[in-house]
Amino acid sequence: MKSFATAVTLILWATAAAAQTADLRGVWQVMNTAAWNVQDHGASLGVPAGRGVVEGNEIPYQPWALEKQRQNSANRATLDPDRRCLLSGVPRITYMPYPFQIVQQEDRVTILYEYNHTVRHIYMNGNPHPEGPIEWWMGDSRGRWDGKTLVVDTVHFTAETWFDKTGNFHSEQLHTVERFTRTGPDHMSYEVTIEDPKVFTRPWKMSMPLYRRVDADAELLEYDCYAYLLEETWPNR
Repeated sequence: MKSFATAVTLILWATAAAAQTADLRGVWQVMNTAAWNVQDHGASLGVPAGRGVVEGNEIPYQPWALEKQRQNSANRATLDPDRRCLLSGVPRITYMPYPFQIVQQEDRVTILYEYNHTVRHIYMNGNPHPEGPIEWWMGDSRGRWDGKTLVVDTVHFTAETWFDKTGNFHSEQLHTVERFTRTGPDHMSYEVTIEDPKVFTRPWKMSMPLYRRVDADAELLEYDCYAYLLEETWPNR
């Protein structure tokens, strides 16, 4: 009887544990224009028009930072980190026009991105962020489950990444909290709260749906930005 009761307890525990997680596995991609501009914008040469993904369509820059954003935008052809094939950082890499694959393991969630073969580990073991400051392109990500929502807290960023091609930027004090919530068989809600007291007057938020690729042969291909940049820079080498 005791062993039976123990078995029942283990089954109930496993069922309860499973209920606290969601299956986020698959190949996902956005269908928006946030990679060009996270705010409302019209079309221009090489840029599709699009609705913004920023809550209230306002980024609360400090005065000095707003001026810097305008300078970034004016010089984006050369200053945009994407133009130099640098890693996109968080959250920009989520809404780049390339798919990504989510893999779930017991102690971590790994996201594989087609862009530049980027790999991001989200540690789920309850350990805190390492002591900083540390400047990493993709930051340090620690995750937990809030019901069936994956909540990811990320710190330790470099200031070298942007939010989009329009020059929206942050400092090394960037702190993001992302929420991945499965809303249907092939849809997921993505929400990210941005905090950076060095650049912004308050935290602000972006949100968008993610779509699971349902084509039978859906997989990550490759986008080797560095190789393409080298070919463009040294065409006869």
